[in-house]
Amino acid sequence: MPDRYFPPSEFLQAVIVDDVCFGGHVFGEANLQRLIAATRHTDAANRDWAVMLLSQLKLDRPDVRAALSEAAEDDASEVRVEAIHGLALIDPRAALPFLSKALRGETVSMPLLEAAELVADPMLICDLEAFAEESDDAFLDTLVANRDRRMPRLDSEVRFALSKSIRSFGQFLSVLMFK
Repeated sequence: MPDRYFPPSEFLQAVIVDDVCFGGHVFGEANLQRLIAATRHTDAANRDWAVMLLSQLKLDRPDVRAALSEAAEDDASEVRVEAIHGLALIDPRAALPFLSKALRGETVSMPLLEAAELVADPMLICDLEAFAEESDDAFLDTLVANRDRRMPRLDSEVRFALSKSIRSFGQFLSVLMFK
């Protein structure tokens, strides 16, 4: 089993273990600006972690949205995925064009499917249908069915496409894990 994946940045490592605060005081704002700056670090691992940590703060602010939007076009796919998911958490409309483009890529990860659920826009149906297949996995089908019940506000076509995509992606992961 590979070692756990951590960023090289000591600052980001401190954020991970909750040794850094982001409250409304001067130090908290300075830490937030440092975290935003880390989303543009030269090291992709630092950018990936910085974007994920920034996303988890769920701060709907112009500077956070700008950082996540910039990261959604990063050269590293893992950074783009985290940024799209983060944008979907705070501003689903802003995430839509990035998400649609990512879903047309060669690979799709679970955070992208979660972002699709958060964005819940009918424009994503065509992008999601590429991943839709019937499942032979009863456990996975149950998970998707339960997820369907938690998405009542979505149009039935969107819910269907998302469910099929999540099911299909889950099957793909199962195959990879048990090879």
